[in-house]
Amino acid sequence: MAEIKGTVDMLGRSGLTPVDDAVKILMDRLSTIELSSETVSLEQSLDRILAKPVISPEDLPTAARSTMDGYAVRAADTFGASQTMPCYLNITGEVLMGEAPAGEVKKGCCHKIPTGGLLPDGANSVVMLEHTVPVDETMIEIVKGVGDGTNLIQRGEDIGIHARALDAGHLLRPQDLGLLAGIGVADVPVFKKLRVGIVSTGDEIVPYGKKPLPGQIRNINSITLSGMITRAGALPIDYGIVSDRMEIFFPAMEKAVLENDIVLFSGGSSVGVRDLGEQAVEALGPPGIFIHGVALKPGKPLLMGLSGTTPVFGLPGHPVSALVCFDLFVQPAIIKLSGLGREMEPPPQTLAAKLSRNINSAPGRKDVIRVRLKKNDGSWIASPVMGKSGSISTLSRAHGFFFIDEDSQGVSEDSTVEVFFYK
Repeated sequence: MAEIKGTVDMLGRSGLTPVDDAVKILMDRLSTIELSSETVSLEQSLDRILAKPVISPEDLPTAARSTMDGYAVRAADTFGASQTMPCYLNITGEVLMGEAPAGEVKKGCCHKIPTGGLLPDGANSVVMLEHTVPVDETMIEIVKGVGDGTNLIQRGEDIGIHARALDAGHLLRPQDLGLLAGIGVADVPVFKKLRVGIVSTGDEIVPYGKKPLPGQIRNINSITLSGMITRAGALPIDYGIVSDRMEIFFPAMEKAVLENDIVLFSGGSSVGVRDLGEQAVEALGPPGIFIHGVALKPGKPLLMGLSGTTPVFGLPGHPVSALVCFDLFVQPAIIKLSGLGREMEPPPQTLAAKLSRNINSAPGRKDVIRVRLKKNDGSWIASPVMGKSGSISTLSRAHGFFFIDEDSQGVSEDSTVEVFFYK
């Protein structure tokens, strides 16, 4: 293990870093990290992120196809056709699904064709079945003329050969898999799923399935953080509850950093003789800590650092504070390191609502206020869900949250606030 370094004066040590500045610093640090990729089968690629652009190896469709049930015709043979003055065509063939068309559509003739059927030689349009009247088994009336290319999808009209089908950074949805299947792509280059290690610290923490003794509390953070990580598209790796003792906590952190792309530990980021988070991150190797303390309530004790190219987040031990920090810092880091392109990032789900009561705030910090929404006479009302940062029920009862910015002393009743929904 590397030697434990002393405290170094840096942004975030001598004072609290504003939230927006902390996010920018974090993103700047992460921008130098090279992302790893792998190739998976098309069947395994759902919800994965493309590491390279996909260039179409062929035209889609590979030949002109009908988009309607009807008759393949020469458009010129139908010009001027109407209900009062129909034209007549001889039926000289039929296109069958799954087979190449037989024969050629000659002047004055047509072939019966189903939706999706390949256009036979000689034809350049399809007349809808609804615009025909059968005379007998060998002839039809056309009661509405068609132009060249009507009711067809032409060769390469969906996507042409050598065209870019999907860009790098694209999150693969079911419809995207359909496109790749259509152009014959069976193996897909994707970024590797991020592994996010979770280390819960504290001698007072016990597994959530165990009844705590006096002075003990159940482990809430591991299960909630695992859920948040999964929702963000990464793989949570839980290292369990780790003692605050140096000889146990440091090796656990070393192991987590070695085996994961991002490491979270909760409970060891605040100042205290038993909180070893700061020492551990410095001991894990350079570049070390770059943020310790943000102007945020709840979430002030947040710690962020790098061990080599592995981001390490020290989250507050209180569950609400830990999840607020996850939303504002860890989730953006997961998105950044997953390779997701900006055009694929989902827009924030927000709702304008009127505040039900006055809320005070201390200037110089960003406050995150949890709210419950209720509709009243066609308008949404946001009622604050108050509680301490250790009260997980406040999150469970809340539909979302809004921010009070650093330069504000509060928000008055009936003010309109932008509520961000919890997923």
